[in-house]
Amino acid sequence: MATMANPALAAFTAQLRDELLLAQVLIRRAGAGYELCHVSDCDAATDSLRMLPLNEVRALAQFTVNGAFRPLKSAPTLRAGWRLLAPTDTALESALEQLYPGAIADWFAAQAPPPPVTHYRAFTARQSGMYRITTMLTDAQAAGVIGECCHANRCLKRRLWTVSGLASDVAETKSLIPCLEPCALLLESSRKAVRVEQEAKAR
Repeated sequence: MATMANPALAAFTAQLRDELLLAQVLIRRAGAGYELCHVSDCDAATDSLRMLPLNEVRALAQFTVNGAFRPLKSAPTLRAGWRLLAPTDTALESALEQLYPGAIADWFAAQAPPPPVTHYRAFTARQSGMYRITTMLTDAQAAGVIGECCHANRCLKRRLWTVSGLASDVAETKSLIPCLEPCALLLESSRKAVRVEQEAKAR
């Protein structure tokens, strides 16, 4: 059976050329394949880095250097000290999907004019249950939560969605990985902010 072409992957590898930085991962062409390493190791001698098999990439992405779980794979806490060889486009896709789930698909989607973005108000309006209260934040309050939760020291995705009065992220301050809608962590932070506000008013 013939392998179905992936237009997102094809566009991404065409964009890559000689090398490309994707969040904390530097991707370089190596013959017909690719070599990946942590950006902080870009000038390190190759023999000083641990060769990372493709089947160990998920484990690398799961935990920080101190062993803490990484619930957000786009957090700037990816461990360094490794290099990975991806001999084919498919192997590259597999590695990046484990390091940054959905990054290639989202990057490709964001090339559309306009990108398929869901802004804060539209996103929270469709919530139910305990997250329904996230609609109660004012624009200023929501902007405060977003500014903290989506700061570059917490997440390297470039936020394209927004709320009134708050600009979207500048590409130079984040990465090529777009954020097309609020994530579960942002939603939880918004819920907690509403609860804090309600408790303060009840005193």
